[in-house]
Amino acid sequence: MSDDKKKLVEEFLSKEEPSLETETRDENLQCDIVGERAIAKKVIAALSTVYDPEIPVNIYDLGLIYKLIINENNTVNIEMTLTAPGCPVAHLFPSMVQGAVESVEEVDSAEVEIVWDPPWTQDNMSEAAKLELGMF
Repeated sequence: MSDDKKKLVEEFLSKEEPSLETETRDENLQCDIVGERAIAKKVIAALSTVYDPEIPVNIYDLGLIYKLIINENNTVNIEMTLTAPGCPVAHLFPSMVQGAVESVEEVDSAEVEIVWDPPWTQDNMSEAAKLELGMF
C-alpha cells in the first residue's frame, strides 16, 4: 500500500463518530456506514484485504462497498457492487467478502448482497486508488 493511500485510509479511520445507530457517509468512497464505529473501522480494515482480481486495488478503495451496517447483535450487512456485471469472479466475491468480515473478532456473522444500482464507475474510487493506478 502506498504511503498516500495509507494516509487517506488512516485519516478516514481516525475520524471520531458517535457510536451505535448513527449513520455516516464516506463521501470519498460513496459508502454509507451505519452502527458501531469501532467495529466499522475493523470491518473496513478487513475489507481492505480483499482485492479485485483484475485491478490491483482493494474493494473498499475501489468504491465497491455501498453500504455497511453493523447491527446491535454485531451482525454485519453489506451492500456491494462489482466493476462489471460480467465479472469472472462474481460468484466467488460474496463469500470472499463474508469471510474477511467474519474474521473480525467482534463480528458474529456477515451477509453480503451484490447490487447493481447505482452502477459502479471510476468516480467511486478513492483518491488513493486513483493515485495507485496512475489516474492522476
